[in-house]
Amino acid sequence: MFENKKIYILGMSKSGYEAAKFLANYNNKIVITDSNEQDKEHIEELKKLGVEVIITDKQEEFIDESFNYMIKNPGIKYDNKSVVKAKNLNIKVINELEMAYEFLNKNCTIIGVTGSNGKTTTVTLIYQMLLKAKFPVHLGGNIGTPVAKLINDVKKDDYLVLEISDHQLCDMYNFKTNISVITNIFDEVHIDFHDSFDRYKNIKKRIFNNHTTNDLAIINYDNNNVLEITNSINSKKQYFSKKEKKDCYLNNKNIYFKNELIINLDEIKIKGMHNYENIMAAIAVCKNLNVSNEVIKEVLTTFSGVEHRIEFVDSIASVSYYNDSKSTNNKATITALLSFDKPTILLMGGLDRNLSFDELKDYMINVKEIICFGETKNKIKSFADKYNIKCIVMNNLEEATMKASSEAEAGDVVLLSPACASWDQYKSFEERGLEFKNIINKLNI
Repeated sequence: MFENKKIYILGMSKSGYEAAKFLANYNNKIVITDSNEQDKEHIEELKKLGVEVIITDKQEEFIDESFNYMIKNPGIKYDNKSVVKAKNLNIKVINELEMAYEFLNKNCTIIGVTGSNGKTTTVTLIYQMLLKAKFPVHLGGNIGTPVAKLINDVKKDDYLVLEISDHQLCDMYNFKTNISVITNIFDEVHIDFHDSFDRYKNIKKRIFNNHTTNDLAIINYDNNNVLEITNSINSKKQYFSKKEKKDCYLNNKNIYFKNELIINLDEIKIKGMHNYENIMAAIAVCKNLNVSNEVIKEVLTTFSGVEHRIEFVDSIASVSYYNDSKSTNNKATITALLSFDKPTILLMGGLDRNLSFDELKDYMINVKEIICFGETKNKIKSFADKYNIKCIVMNNLEEATMKASSEAEAGDVVLLSPACASWDQYKSFEERGLEFKNIINKLNI
């Protein structure tokens, strides 16, 4: 399918680079383009493999009808000039994950997790539980490792745990999982990318594409949007709930699966109702794979959370600093705010998606001030002024963090939870979070 073909890769980044490197082994003519400068070593490596690398802001000019496929970076919108041109020329537009699926061993078990929030924690827990149970397991997808990089490592009877974003689901057709998990769906997430909430929901539904009754869907029973889109899927369904007695459920501070006690909440290292939902989803997956309660408990009593998601960084002069750079929308920031009952200085800001911050107002009870930065700084200042919340405007994260340090008093929490994507000033939320941690480390010198 992807041999002796002419392939146009739109956007380099991790996924484009790994796709080009892999496909170069199959006698394909490959052109990869990006509008931004890329790692020089990666460029030289691809060129040695015979890949043509073009850095240009006129990417659409290098597309013609001779191409068989376009492999699109997931973050590029469907109405991008290059994408539109490719489709008009009847060039099949897919993404790296769809391509990689065609090469994966079809006897491996694929576990896919999507949702507005909670994906990274859920896949990490599933991976850690399977690893502890000595399963031959691999972790990849949106969490950071493109599947194209894992293809040759995934063998017959292995398990592949994937975080799958809505951006990735846009350009997938043949791809299917054996087990799909949907954590939740919230209505203000990525609407700028999909242009409507209905489109966003229908994209999320693709996590169940090609499922039969032999495939399993793990579903959040407490989220009406999730229930709506899963009403007509073909999968065998199991539900988790913090409110109702379902397949996996929470009752009197205990988590049960099929009425069997798994663990008490006091034994779990990470806290917060959002994390208990993620944990129930992970338990449901692993119990269906016959992982023992002992292994599940061992992971849950030691797992301290994922990087950039309400991640404790340091305590300096009795001020606690937390990195929640992965919070790129209101719902994720609300989750972070609900995790603290101490006076909080909130660092907010980033890419302007033309969304309101009004939803945050009822959760600002412990926020003593906001320090905002980035493209949305003036919009955040207007939001804060509207609700009489002290707000200081800075230009960038470093200035904001230094100001927070000077404003903070003993016992305070300084929380980076931007409620915005990072792309106005950073390549990724990971880059933003790492800069925040580096700034904190310098404060502690």
